Amino acid sequence: MEPSVLLLLALLVGFVLLLVRGYPKARGHLPPGPRPLPLLGNLLQMDRGGFLNSFKRIREKYGAVFTVHLGTRPVVMLYGTEAIREALVDQAEAFSGRGTIADVEPIFRDYGVIFSNGERWKVLRRFSLATMRDFGMGKRSVEERIQEEARCLVEEFRKSQGAPLDPTFLFQCITANIICSIVFGERFDYKDRQFLRLLYLFYQSFSLISSFSSQVFELFSGFLKYFPGTHRQISRNLQEILDYIGQSVEKHRATLDPSNPRDFIDTYLLRMEKEKSNQHMEFDHQNLLISVLSLFFAGTETSSTTLRYGFLLMLKYPHVAEKVQKEIDQVIGSHRLPTLEDRTKMPYTDAVIYEIQRFSDLVPIGVPHKVTKDTLFRGYLLPKNTEVYPILSSALHDPQYFEQPDTFNPDHFLDANGALKKSEAFMPFSLGKRICLGEGIARNELFLFFTAILQNFSLSSPMAAKDIDLSPKESGFGKVPQTYQICFLAR
Repeated sequence: MEPSVLLLLALLVGFVLLLVRGYPKARGHLPPGPRPLPLLGNLLQMDRGGFLNSFKRIREKYGAVFTVHLGTRPVVMLYGTEAIREALVDQAEAFSGRGTIADVEPIFRDYGVIFSNGERWKVLRRFSLATMRDFGMGKRSVEERIQEEARCLVEEFRKSQGAPLDPTFLFQCITANIICSIVFGERFDYKDRQFLRLLYLFYQSFSLISSFSSQVFELFSGFLKYFPGTHRQISRNLQEILDYIGQSVEKHRATLDPSNPRDFIDTYLLRMEKEKSNQHMEFDHQNLLISVLSLFFAGTETSSTTLRYGFLLMLKYPHVAEKVQKEIDQVIGSHRLPTLEDRTKMPYTDAVIYEIQRFSDLVPIGVPHKVTKDTLFRGYLLPKNTEVYPILSSALHDPQYFEQPDTFNPDHFLDANGALKKSEAFMPFSLGKRICLGEGIARNELFLFFTAILQNFSLSSPMAAKDIDLSPKESGFGKVPQTYQICFLAR
C-alpha cells in the first residue's frame, strides 16, 4: 500500500478516536438540550450574538432548565426567576460550588475568595466578610469614605468647566479608592500613574473577558490555550496586577504592627501567623494575593461600569435625571452631601438606581456555579461538579415581573403610591451562598455617588438624546457600555 494512503488512513483512524474520546459521556440524568456533536458540542447552536442570544433561542425550545455542551462540557442553564431562585436559594448548599471562567482560570485557579471551593472557600469567605465589615462594611466609616471620595469627584468635575469628557476612568477611580482604602489602607490621587495603570488593566481585562473571542475560547480552551489570543493578554494583565499586590503585601509585612492592623492585608497576615502550625491552614500567601485581586477587581469594575451605564441612561432620558434632581432638592438641598439616611425618603431616586442596575444587566450569564454533590433538581439528576449557569439576565428581563423588560422605566420599582417596590427578580448581585461579597458597599456607593453628582451638576451630551446608543460595546461574561462624552454643568 502506498505510504500516502497509509498516512491518510492513520490520520482518519486518529480523528475517529478523537471523536470517540471527545464525545461527552452521559452521567446522571441531565436536563434536555440540543444534541451535541463530538468535540464541537453545541457549536452549531451558537451565533455571533454571543452566549446570551444563543441561550435565549435554545430556551424557547427546551424550557427554563436545559443543558448546553460548551465544547465537550455539559453545562446546565437556569433561565428565569423561578428556576434561579429554586437552585440558588431553595437548594443553596447544593448549588454553592464555583465553576470556572476559562480566560481567568490560569491565574485564579482554585485560590482566593471568589473562585475557590469547599472548605477553602468557606473559610476565606467568613474571614473576608468579617474583615471588610471591620474596615468599613456596615459602619459609618464606609459612608464617610464614600462621601469624601464624592467630594473629590465633584471638585474634579468642576475643573472641567462643562467641557465634554469621557467619565470612564474617573468612575473607576472613585470605586477603586473605596475598596483600596479597605484592602490596602490608602486611597490614590486620580493622577497617580501606577493607579491609572492598574485601572486600565482592569478595564481592558473586563472588556476582553466580555468579548466574542473570549466566548469562543470558553468553548475550546483546552485546544486554543496553546495559541495566541485575548486569553494571553488577560493573563498578562492580571499577572501585572498580582505583581503590584505582591509588592504591597511585602511592604505591609515589613511595617506590620500586630496591635494595630491597618487594613485587610494586615489582618490576613496576622491570621497567617496565628495559624502557621495548622496543617490544613488556608491562610497562605497565594490565597492572600488572589483574594486581594478578586476584591480589587470586583470592587472596582462592577460599580464603575454601573455608574457609566447610569449616566449614559440619564443623557438618553433627561426627564428622569430632572425628576431625581427635584427629589434631591426637596430632601437634601444644596448645602450638604447626601447621606445613607436620605435614601428612605427618596423612593424615586432609589427606583432609578435599581432600574439602572436591572437595565444595564452587568453580568448577564452570571458567574458559573457547580453542584457540590449529586443533586436532584426539577426531576433531573445533576452529578456532582456539574457546571451551572444562572442566567441573571433572564430574571432581570423577566416579563412576569417587569411590564416592559426591554425598556428603561423606573416605574418597574415603584408602586401605585410612588413608594419603592422590591422584586424577587431583581438579582444583579446574584443570590444564595455565592451572592456578591461587596453588595452592601456597592449599593451605598451607587446611591451616594449618583446623588452627589446630580446634586451638583446638570448633564449635557454633545449628541442628541435620540442618537445615544445604549447597545453594549461588548456582551459576554459582562456587558461593557459604549464609550461616550458627557458635560457636567454646575447647577
